[in-house]
Amino acid sequence: MKIVVKIGGAALEDKARLRQCARAIVELAQDGHHVGVVHGGGSALTRTLKLLGKESDFVNGLRITDAETRDVALMVLSGIVNRTLVAAIVAAGSAAVGLCGADGMGFRARKKQTPGCDLGFVGEICYAEPRWIEAIWSAGGIPVLSSVALGSDGEYYNINADQMASACAVACHADTLIFLTDVDGVKGADGEVIPWLNTKEVAALIAASVIGGGMLPKLEACTQALHKGVGRVRILPAAQVEILPQFYFTKMACGTEVIGA
Repeated sequence: MKIVVKIGGAALEDKARLRQCARAIVELAQDGHHVGVVHGGGSALTRTLKLLGKESDFVNGLRITDAETRDVALMVLSGIVNRTLVAAIVAAGSAAVGLCGADGMGFRARKKQTPGCDLGFVGEICYAEPRWIEAIWSAGGIPVLSSVALGSDGEYYNINADQMASACAVACHADTLIFLTDVDGVKGADGEVIPWLNTKEVAALIAASVIGGGMLPKLEACTQALHKGVGRVRILPAAQVEILPQFYFTKMACGTEVIGA
């Protein structure tokens, strides 16, 4: 099977958690699955920007990105964060190849339009070509993709990592897309985790302002992936990543499965 795993948040910040995630991903690959990894790195980016005297502002979970912030994002996400994740996967026992969305013209971006706000160099994927990812799979490796892509104007664009993961899963005709997160899952108005959530219910929760912030682009990414043919989409707490290799064999008691309406 083809499985795309998105990693972000504390799983990239905590060395022990990162090792756990890497071991789970390698176990999936050793079981014969083609595994692709897409990562964020927002915390590392925010921290680096602060060291440079720049504050971060967000709109609907998306970072407003001027040219300087974009350049720092390219350095941090496609540099230290990507290389650190590659190293963790290699240490866990599999070959890994780091990429950014621009490499090989695999992913192309266009400027993301948001009513009433100019997000700057924030993009969305408008074209994806999976041949380089498939080439890495055919050679027995694990591709590790950072969320930066080139536009037709030759500019790099910062891409929300959840939406990059969705685009990657769609392009590769993935059977499964899994988001490893800091939270237990999608929570309803009562604060309880919703184990199963269809895409119509997602729209209703957003309209009722039950869901907001960083969960907005994540659920938009889930919905897009399902609508474009990805078989299964699940939001899974990274704190329980050890169950990831049993995804298809064990009933999951944690996280939220997003399903088509």
